[in-house]
Amino acid sequence: MKKQDNLTRLAVIAAAYLVIALVFVVRLLYLQVSGQDYYTMSQPPVTYTRTVKIQAQRGEIYDRNGKAIVTNAYTYNLCLDYATRPTTAAAFNEMLLDIRAAAAATGESDALTQPKSSLHVTVTDSGLLFEIPEDFLTTARGRRYKKLVGELNVDDDADVQEQAEALMLYFGIRSREKNADGEYETFYNYTYDLAALLFKMRLDMVLSDFSAVEPYTVAEDVSLALITRVEEKFPRGLTVEVKASRVYNYPGYLSHVLGTIGKIPTGKSEYYTEQGYSYDAIVGRDGAEAAFEEYLRGQDGVMTITEDSYGSVLKTEITKEPVAGQDVYLTIDMDMQIVAEKALAENIFKIREEAKWSGKPLSGEDASSGAMTVLDCDTGEVLAIASYPTFNLATYGLDFNYLRDDETKPFLNRALNGTFAPGSTFKVGVAVAALSEGVIEKDTVIDAQGKYMYYAASGFTPRCWLYLMNGNVHGEINVVEAIQESCNYFFYDVGRQLTIEKMNEYGRHFGLGGHTGIELPESVGILAGPDYRNDNGLGKWSPGDTIQAAIGQSDNQFTPLQISSYIATILNGGKRYSCHILSEVRPFGSDTPSYKKTPVIADSFDLDPDILATVKEGMKGVMDNGSAASVFSGYEISVGGKTGTAQVSDKKSDNGIMTAFAPFEDPEIVITCVIEQGSGGTEAGYSVRDVFDYYFKVDEIRAAKAAAEAAAEAAAAAEADEGENHAED
Repeated sequence: MKKQDNLTRLAVIAAAYLVIALVFVVRLLYLQVSGQDYYTMSQPPVTYTRTVKIQAQRGEIYDRNGKAIVTNAYTYNLCLDYATRPTTAAAFNEMLLDIRAAAAATGESDALTQPKSSLHVTVTDSGLLFEIPEDFLTTARGRRYKKLVGELNVDDDADVQEQAEALMLYFGIRSREKNADGEYETFYNYTYDLAALLFKMRLDMVLSDFSAVEPYTVAEDVSLALITRVEEKFPRGLTVEVKASRVYNYPGYLSHVLGTIGKIPTGKSEYYTEQGYSYDAIVGRDGAEAAFEEYLRGQDGVMTITEDSYGSVLKTEITKEPVAGQDVYLTIDMDMQIVAEKALAENIFKIREEAKWSGKPLSGEDASSGAMTVLDCDTGEVLAIASYPTFNLATYGLDFNYLRDDETKPFLNRALNGTFAPGSTFKVGVAVAALSEGVIEKDTVIDAQGKYMYYAASGFTPRCWLYLMNGNVHGEINVVEAIQESCNYFFYDVGRQLTIEKMNEYGRHFGLGGHTGIELPESVGILAGPDYRNDNGLGKWSPGDTIQAAIGQSDNQFTPLQISSYIATILNGGKRYSCHILSEVRPFGSDTPSYKKTPVIADSFDLDPDILATVKEGMKGVMDNGSAASVFSGYEISVGGKTGTAQVSDKKSDNGIMTAFAPFEDPEIVITCVIEQGSGGTEAGYSVRDVFDYYFKVDEIRAAKAAAEAAAEAAAAAEADEGENHAED
């Protein structure tokens, strides 16, 4: 019986085993033959892709000698990513507080974004009090605030405290729960100080339009240590933005020329987007940064990030490589630029201080601004552009409001946009025109008797400066002497005979009243004459206006660069080159230019070499024996030039102007300096001389001369000693 029971149990077990085995075999056959694979039955994993811009490096700016003027520095910004940020308000708040704690741990609390004061928050013993600043609701942020409050279904007539209470609930700073009586009560989730901090941060994000396309920068210029610390704790919700900023290697110099960069100006977004710029692109706003934007701009790259539904990054791929902008080389000599700016500032200070000591009114005590340009005669290359007062691009943002309100207008580039009556510097051009047209010859003599009587019948009797000063006259004088002595009487008569039409014909050849060709914004100035008067409704042109124009007065107004270009045109025998500050462009990391600027002749006329020699002789006399002799007499380099004094008003000192060139025999550079309220052209000569000192290395010439004189004296002394010894023998 016992054996039979065992067999029965074994049979049952075997049958069960066979049934189970059969089930598995059938299921296997189903899956293999007619069924579907498990994995094909499963839903494929869901992935998402997003793109991140890779900012391209902007080209850098160098001087003619390869000295880096503007370079790039890279900083890391910690940004909140809208797409992967924590989804609950509480988790998001904890993230923000943890970031601040991490910044404090690495000593970078100053790098954290300071929320803009949209609502004033006051911490009290019982909670937070809120106040809306005056005019806040009329701003763009104010309009976003009203929209946000409206979306929270807050009553229109609710006061700011009620609005803020609703916002704190929305931001998870406060919570609402039912009490034992079934009524709702609200309470703070944080200390009052932390609640105030979180409120300002969260509100600032919303009002800054934090969104999928507009990340929110939570900390700027942070260390890799801070980035590592927060990324370890928060693998999602944060991005690191690599931002390039401009570094000015010569802070405070060449600021008017270099210009600034920034976001696309209001009203120009369509222009830039049509050229492939993104809406948040950084572009040149003015100066060389804007003028050479086509070279300096880079092409941003794109990184594609693939994530799963949990936000884990599966793959990153650079789908578009960034292309760096090209480097721009200017014609500017940076060492000369520094000399020019310092010399100009020191010259203005010297004039002002000497005038104060003299006690003579309107003798330069009100001098406070000026400009200077240095131009290569043979190419039109601008070697230096100085304007005073100036500013520092490195602190431009911090200083902007102060500079904008400064009465001396430091933002004005007086070298290119300041226009001034040329005074007697204009007489050189009148002399060239009169000699070229045969109105006078080199030996033509005019008896300058101080008071010009040609229009006496009409009551107009202009006087020469010498007659006004002490009653003296120049007497019989020719054109060389008239240039040297700057005789108004001589040029009154010459201008009358020449006519304003001929005067302006040559003035246009000289480039006066027109663009010099420089790539930066510039004023065209005014070439006085009937055309200007008629075009601007300023009344009829009279013969008296013509003779005033002949001495650089009337309506004549030119920029310092125009005056330099006009003198260079004469020195080049009538050939005028377009002025320019672009030398060449090189691709990033290359020594081979992709573009090289070549001199361009803007205008030309045939200037007789004898006429050129005549006016140059007069200009040399100015520097050796005339008005500039006190500055240049005995100078180591032979120089030619002309001074000018232009009246501004009865309540201000006259403007002082000097334009000069060197070497006299074969001119290389022309320098023009204008000092507003400088009293006279002679006074502007000190800064001009300083630039000549740099260019021609005059200190080395003086040192060599001193050494030679010392050696000669030593040799003479030795020879004298030897003679005495022979005599004793």
